[in-house]
Amino acid sequence: MNKIIDTHSHLYSSKFSPDLDEVIHRAKNVLSAVFLPNIDIDSIEPMHQLTAKAPDFFFPMMGLHPTSVKPDFEATLQEIKSYLDDPSHTYYGIGETGLDLYWDKSTLAIQQEALRIQIEWAKERQLPIILHARNAIDETFEMIAARHDERLTGIFHCFDGDIAQFEKIKALGTFKVGIGGIVTYRKDVQAMVSEVDLDYIVLETDSPYLPPEPHRKDKPRRNESSYTRYVAEKVAELQGITYDEVAAVTNQNALEVFPLARINPVL
Repeated sequence: MNKIIDTHSHLYSSKFSPDLDEVIHRAKNVLSAVFLPNIDIDSIEPMHQLTAKAPDFFFPMMGLHPTSVKPDFEATLQEIKSYLDDPSHTYYGIGETGLDLYWDKSTLAIQQEALRIQIEWAKERQLPIILHARNAIDETFEMIAARHDERLTGIFHCFDGDIAQFEKIKALGTFKVGIGGIVTYRKDVQAMVSEVDLDYIVLETDSPYLPPEPHRKDKPRRNESSYTRYVAEKVAELQGITYDEVAAVTNQNALEVFPLARINPVL
């Protein structure tokens, strides 16, 4: 089978500390690249350390997750920006950022301001933006659409919306949607994926979160990047095509989002 790309994994999480080398080995058997979105200040150094293990395989990004947006978010963003401005580091996207109305709706206003700032970073640097939109696809889309131009590209990560929402994202022309492990068990997501245009889909895991079938009942419960293959298998089944066809199209889609990444081999 052709190798695929995990466009969204937090493989630097402490949940992988006991067996990280084995996890990386399994990932390399399945994948040609793993993209690493940042979460907050504390996750930056572990992300850098993981990237250093295999800089031609791990591609880090820099941003502030919406659930990490606190009242002092402006100071946090300034610190994060200092990493983006540091020429000794290379980042391949802005994020993970976005909006989250699942955990805490009371922080929506500051989440929106943090997202606005990070949208400007993405446009200024011509880097893709990686969007978390839990219970907030429409709200996140509105902010993107209002600021959209040819410089604004990226991924609506962990997409679980309906076909109408997919079509609105597709119409922007510069965004893809990330499909992860939930496609292996959620009927609504399966119905959506079976009908949409594969040219706008990228694969992801969101490791260590949201493990796919057949690993949802593992103990400890943990997703990992090698499980991207289960996502690809389900997408192939739903689209009525082969695994290798899914690999070819979604790899090309990922390279369109991340043109600065030197991924070899892609297929």
